[in-house]
Amino acid sequence: MKHLFILLSSFCILTASFAAEVSKPNIVVILADDLGYGDLGCYGAKVIRTPHLDRMAVEGMRFTSFYAQAFCGPSRTALMTGCYPLRLAEVGNKKHLMPVPHARETLLSEVLKRAGYATAQIGKWDLAGHEPDHFEYPENAPLKRGFDRHFGTPASNDQWAKTVMYRDGAIIENPVDLTESTTQRYADEAVRFIRERKRQPFFIYLCPNMVHTTLHAGAEFRGKSPRDLYGDVVEELDHNVGRILETLRAEGIEKNTIVIFTSDNGPWLLRKENGGSAGPLRGGKASNWEGGVCVPAIAWAPGRIAAGQTCGRIASTLDLLPTFAKLAGAPLPENKLDGRDFYAWLLNGPPTGEDTATHLYYLAAHLQAVRQGRWKLHLARPWPVPWLTRGLNHPHIAQADLFAIKTPLLYDLETDIGEKTDVAAQHPDVVKQLLALADKARAAIGDYDRIGTEARFFDAGPPRPDMNDWKRTQAR
Repeated sequence: MKHLFILLSSFCILTASFAAEVSKPNIVVILADDLGYGDLGCYGAKVIRTPHLDRMAVEGMRFTSFYAQAFCGPSRTALMTGCYPLRLAEVGNKKHLMPVPHARETLLSEVLKRAGYATAQIGKWDLAGHEPDHFEYPENAPLKRGFDRHFGTPASNDQWAKTVMYRDGAIIENPVDLTESTTQRYADEAVRFIRERKRQPFFIYLCPNMVHTTLHAGAEFRGKSPRDLYGDVVEELDHNVGRILETLRAEGIEKNTIVIFTSDNGPWLLRKENGGSAGPLRGGKASNWEGGVCVPAIAWAPGRIAAGQTCGRIASTLDLLPTFAKLAGAPLPENKLDGRDFYAWLLNGPPTGEDTATHLYYLAAHLQAVRQGRWKLHLARPWPVPWLTRGLNHPHIAQADLFAIKTPLLYDLETDIGEKTDVAAQHPDVVKQLLALADKARAAIGDYDRIGTEARFFDAGPPRPDMNDWKRTQAR
């Protein structure tokens, strides 16, 4: 009898442990590259057809004030760390354009891995730096940062010399054959991983190379969209998101899975017909007008997220790490985060009442604007900006609706989402309040001319005053 009691007790413990594991929701993050706010039907696109993403929005929650960073590298860093990039300790303490988080910074993948998740990074990574020796699988590559599986490219597909394809630490193509759809190949990999790991909680971080130029579409989609090649690429992306959602349904795990679809920044307007649309928003990639950083975002979790919701509250990729840690029952990193857990919104709907949340708009190491609730303030600045890195003085970026601002510009995003009418003169109290918020951010996180008191350094102390050609003596 005693042995039977021990056996039953052990069985109960194992059963409880298994139940706890399966109750942890699967997490899928799909991060498109350079997809604009106006490129999806559910955000107003009239020519490009996106039925699967539109259905995803109907069945879940669509965000209208969801933020990324203005560039690919910083945006991916913010998502994976839950921090504004300028706050982070970076390899070599370089506060530069494309932050490479120090190994002592905890990534989302590492948080979930420690919580028992099977993890896969598929597609573009962009967090391991861009030096040639990084093809030897650097310390910041996915398999060394909490992922069990890696299939994808280290950087964007317009960097031809760097467009190599990795599978689990080994280069399998150099260069990648862009006549074959990477979008489909990445979705194939995600589907395979879902089927293999469906009996345990899993995290998939899927980062298509598209719609970043150079564009390519599979034969099934090439020449089919009324929006020409760009439309072909978006419609193929939509189709493959649909394949992933259908796989979750077919495997019977859709009610224990949360999927977030978003973009790393706004559309690359300089590419014209090969770039996307910001819809009603002003500006695009490389600027801190809303079109550069306010991106499409859809959350889908049948049975958890009520269908047909629109969320206008301020949210961002910074919030994904604390939200998913809460979902997984995982402890947060010890270092200070800028993101906040919004899982209660997903379960119960967006909170009512005035939104007093804030968002900081950095362009590399430069704080250019701040938002609190409905109000957004563009800070005074010269142009061109001598303190930014050489990469940001590139002619492509200089055309991104950037110009000198002599006095701060204030916009009411609740009534003027296109940032057309400066109302600073009518609301001096709001301007004063937001300037104080900007000063607080500069002191804590930093700016082009100062090191924030909360900025982290894990190497040999803070950077030299002249690091990255910051012009600390320049007038703002």
